[in-house]
Amino acid sequence: MNYRAQRELPARAGYRQGDVLVLFGELLGRGYANGVVEEARRAGMTILGATVGRRDAGGALRPLSDAELEEAEARLGGRIVNVPLEAGFDLDPAGDGPSPAEQLKAARPDAWQSLTLDWDLVQRSREAGARRLERALESFVAELDRLLPRDCRVLFVHTMAGGFPRARVYMPLLNRIVRGTGDKYLSSAAFWASDLGKLCAANFEEVTGLTLGRLVSATAPLRRDGRRVRYVAYGYHGCEVLVGGRFTWQSYVPYLQGWAKMRLEKCAEEAFAQGVPCTVFNCPEIWTNSSALFLGVEVSLYPLARAIREAGGGSPPSEELLARCADRLAPEASLDALLARAEAFLSSPVMASFRDLGPWPQHATREQLEAMLAASEECLAMSADPKEPLCAELSRMVFRAVGRLIFDASEAVVAPALWLNHDVVSHRLVSP
Repeated sequence: MNYRAQRELPARAGYRQGDVLVLFGELLGRGYANGVVEEARRAGMTILGATVGRRDAGGALRPLSDAELEEAEARLGGRIVNVPLEAGFDLDPAGDGPSPAEQLKAARPDAWQSLTLDWDLVQRSREAGARRLERALESFVAELDRLLPRDCRVLFVHTMAGGFPRARVYMPLLNRIVRGTGDKYLSSAAFWASDLGKLCAANFEEVTGLTLGRLVSATAPLRRDGRRVRYVAYGYHGCEVLVGGRFTWQSYVPYLQGWAKMRLEKCAEEAFAQGVPCTVFNCPEIWTNSSALFLGVEVSLYPLARAIREAGGGSPPSEELLARCADRLAPEASLDALLARAEAFLSSPVMASFRDLGPWPQHATREQLEAMLAASEECLAMSADPKEPLCAELSRMVFRAVGRLIFDASEAVVAPALWLNHDVVSHRLVSP
C-alpha cells in the first residue's frame, strides 16, 4: 500500500435529501463514526444502520429486542436493519466440536505460553463464522434493496473493528502487554507468537479487515438501477504529528490490530482495482472508552493543539479552540508545558524506530512502553478533571474534523487508502 496523505481540504460533498448513508457497524458512545453521521444528518440524508446482534443467555446470536432496537435507533437517528452481523468466529462451534472460546475455558494466564489449541477445530470454526456472516449479509442486503431509492447516492461507512476472543484468559495478559512495567511487563511479540496471539490475529482479521471485502461483495446487487455507491472505512496506520517543528509520522505501539488494519487496506485496494470506489481513511489517535486500558495512545493527540495554533495563525476559530484546551487544564498547568512533555517523549531516541513507516506494525519494547506510560501519566495529571482531560476535548475536535473530511472526500475517491494527519485535521478545524 502506497503512503498517500490528504493534504488539501476536499470540496464540499454534494449529498442531499434522498441520498442514503449506511453505517456498517454499531454507534456506541462517542467515536469516529459520530462525526460522519452528523455530517450526513446535516446534509439531509437518510440514515440506515446495522447491528452485530446480541448473544442470549445460552450463547445463541439473536437480533436486537424491541427495547434494544428502539434505543439503538434513537442513538443513530435512523432506522436499523435488524439482522445480526456479528463477525469473528470465537463463539462458533467447529461442527460438533468446541468453539475457540470453549477450548480456552480452562486456560490460565500464568500458563499462557504452554497453551495449545486444536487448529483444525479453529479453522472449522473460522469457516463456520464466515458462512454465518455471509448468510446474514444476504438478508441484510435484501432488506437494504427495499429501502434504498432506485436513483440515489449511497455512502457505506464501515466501522467494524475489534475481535478479542471472549475468554477470561486474555484480559490479564493484555493489561501486562499494554501497561506492564518492570516485572509485570509482557512482550507483545512473545504473546503474538503464541497460540493465544495467533487466535487473536485470526479473529481480528475476520472482524476488522475481511468484513470490508465481504460488505463490498455482498452489496454488488445494490450497485445498479442508477445508484452511485461509495465505501469508506476507518483505519489506523500511524499518523503525522508535529515533532520538532515538522509533521512526522509516528505510531502508537503495541497496536495489535495493526495487521488486521492492513488487511482492511488490502480489501479496499482489491475493490478499488475492480472499479469500486472504496477508501480506508487512516485516522489520528484519539481518547476512547477503551483508553483507560490502552494508556499512552493519547500522547500523540496533544500536538494537535500546536497544529491548530500554527494553522489558525491567531484567527478567532483557532483561538477559541485553544481556549477550550486551556480550560481543561489544572490551574498550575499550562498548555505549553503539556506540549513540551508530549514532544519530549515523541522526539526521544526510544521512539526513533517507531517513527519509521516501513516496518509497521511493530511490537513494543520495555523501554518504549515504560517511557510512554510515564509521559501519559504526567500529561494526564495536568488536566483539571481526570474524567474529562484535555485529550477528551481534542478527541471531540478530531471526531468533527475527520467526519467532515471523510464525508466530503468520499464523493471523489482518489485512492484505496488515505492518511488524515494533524495538518489537514487542524486546517479543517480552523476553516469555515
